[in-house]
Amino acid sequence: MIIRDFTDNDLYKFTTMNAIQKKFPLAEVIYQFINRGKTVFPEGFAEALREEVNAMKSLCLGKDAEAFIRKRCYYFDPVFIDLIKGFRFNPEEVRIHQIGGDLDIEIEGLWYRTVLWEVPLMAIISELYFKLTHQAADNYEPKAIEKAQKFAAIGANISEFGTRRRFSFEVQNRIVEIFKTHLKTGLQGTSNLYLAMKHDLTPMGTHPHEWFMYHGAHFGYRKANEMAMENWVDVYQGNLGIALTDTYTTDNFFDSFNTKYAKLYDGVRWDSGDPLLFTDKVLEHYSANRIDPQSKKVVYSDALDFEKVQEIKAHVNGRIRDSYGIGTYLTNDVGVKPLNMVIKLKAAKPNAGATYIPTVKLSDSEGKYTGNPGEIELCLKMIHP
Repeated sequence: MIIRDFTDNDLYKFTTMNAIQKKFPLAEVIYQFINRGKTVFPEGFAEALREEVNAMKSLCLGKDAEAFIRKRCYYFDPVFIDLIKGFRFNPEEVRIHQIGGDLDIEIEGLWYRTVLWEVPLMAIISELYFKLTHQAADNYEPKAIEKAQKFAAIGANISEFGTRRRFSFEVQNRIVEIFKTHLKTGLQGTSNLYLAMKHDLTPMGTHPHEWFMYHGAHFGYRKANEMAMENWVDVYQGNLGIALTDTYTTDNFFDSFNTKYAKLYDGVRWDSGDPLLFTDKVLEHYSANRIDPQSKKVVYSDALDFEKVQEIKAHVNGRIRDSYGIGTYLTNDVGVKPLNMVIKLKAAKPNAGATYIPTVKLSDSEGKYTGNPGEIELCLKMIHP
């Protein structure tokens, strides 16, 4: 069994689950697996994946994990913790088909339930692929130690974000151990809730693109960013205050990121496009709203490696607080080719009895657009009339 603990998942799935069940408890959604790298999956992969998915129905929140969440995730109320104590994965929510080397996966059901599938499902797909194709990890530990030391030398603050495309749980666990030892205080935390508990680290994360994508379907693209930020604040009252900017392009986000939100949120997250241009836009936006940029933070999180972090950090040059969420470069730099895949929201149904509304994600890199072409075109016309 690849996923052996209920909390072997990223924090942002739980924070989003909490917000969903408070604001949109009746919403239903469909997620779709997108094989960006055109990986050819071996014969029998779907059956092996189905076994792993079925096994997840036995997972539940343990007492140690409950105690950790109550202590460290102070923004969760007792009602939500009771909810996840009683939660069980329902494998029937996941549809898996394979034709030749093509893998087709959809997840459908109530949003507050299905939100927890994405990260562990991707972790399973990645680890299972390398097992079934008989690919082994190289001697990655000296390389990981060197990375940690190099990040420490430039004073970079790092969070480990590598659950979704890790080579294996064992590799991710060892990477966290190495970085805790060699990066020391520069390791701000990990997105993986189980590993945060195991290694006494801060669980890191706020919200994903799907939070904004759903709001686009529910409230329309022109109001999506504003409503998504407002609803997040309503749930978390200023906690978890790093806003993701690029669901409908960062330029569109800044149209909604007025003085109120710019002051209320602790900062923003970069996840696509040119990080240096993004930095300049953020600095200009804060200054235009009479906000000291040094009181705010940018979390950089798109396909980072040491060279890119070094370049960004030199450009930032202390003008704003910077930190770096790093995933695959840490947890799957082991001598194999990592899978290039995502699971994204495909459609949303705000209320029972309604029809599904397609969802889209634009980002600041056109190659990362998701959604059907007609809906993407409609979205672009609405936000850039």
